[in-house]
This record gives sequence, C-alpha cells and structure tokens, in this order.
Amino acid sequence: MSSSELPRRWPETDSDELTLLTEFLTFLRITAVNKLAGLDRDAAAATPFPASPVFSMLGLIRHLTSVERYWLSIVGGGMDVPNRWESPDPDIDFRLSEQDTPESVVAEYRQQWELSRQALAGKAAGDPSTRDADKNVRWLLTHLVQETARHVGHLDVLREFADGTTGE
Repeated sequence: MSSSELPRRWPETDSDELTLLTEFLTFLRITAVNKLAGLDRDAAAATPFPASPVFSMLGLIRHLTSVERYWLSIVGGGMDVPNRWESPDPDIDFRLSEQDTPESVVAEYRQQWELSRQALAGKAAGDPSTRDADKNVRWLLTHLVQETARHVGHLDVLREFADGTTGE
C-alpha cells in the first residue's frame, strides 16, 4: 500500500505576515508528504547513501515531525508532548520500526500539524515563545519554513533515487 498526494496551493501574496508564514509552511509540509505518494514501504524506507545508512524518506518525515513538535508545540506553545530528542540516540528520528509505513508516518506528521496550530492559536508574529523568550512566533515559523524546505530538497533527491520521479 502507498500514500496518495494531498492537494496544495501557493500562499496568497496579499496575506498578513503570520498567515503568509503559516501558508508557506503548509505548502512545504504538503510538498514533503507528497514526495512519498505512490511509494511502498520498501522504497520509502530505502537508504541509498552509504555514508548516511539511516537517511530515508520515512526518516526525514519523522524528523520533520520531531522538529515541528519541538519548536512549535514545546517551545512555541509550551505543550507537554513527547519529545523524541530526549533520547541519547542522535539518529532516533531516522531509525524505523517495521510498523513505520508511508501512511503511518504521514499520519503522525499531519497530527503534529494540528498540535502546532493549537500551540500557536491566538499568538501574533511578534509574541514571545512560551519556553524561550529570545524566540518569537515569527522566528519559530521562519525556522520551520527553512528547515522544512531544506528537507524537501533531500526528499527530492531520495525520491529520484527511489523511482526516478522528479517534481516541483
């Protein structure tokens, strides 16, 4: 079984700052999960780079889930949610179990999107984060946009290795 593509659209150009950042993050999130569309577990879990033996498409989506959970839900909103990064294993995000499938990993990531929305609900771009007063909502969202975009590039390359598919 494989996952299917989610519809996406570019952000509106006349949006306010917070809406624009959120819509760009949403666009990139959808782009990331769409890189898994049509792949079975073996292809999505493949690690084609010998120097990076745990670097897979599924691992990258798990990593994006952890990044978003930490920065938006924990730091931004002060939520008490599990944090994979508390593990002594620096590659914990990228280590897969047999239960990790494109569908399950994407579902967890999409659940995190809702937690992130709840964590930042009612906050303005300049509002300080809950757990790090040096960071405001603007910084957190901008960081998530750049982090997600960087990993979408990795997903592009891994998808091309998986089946030759390239895309936008």
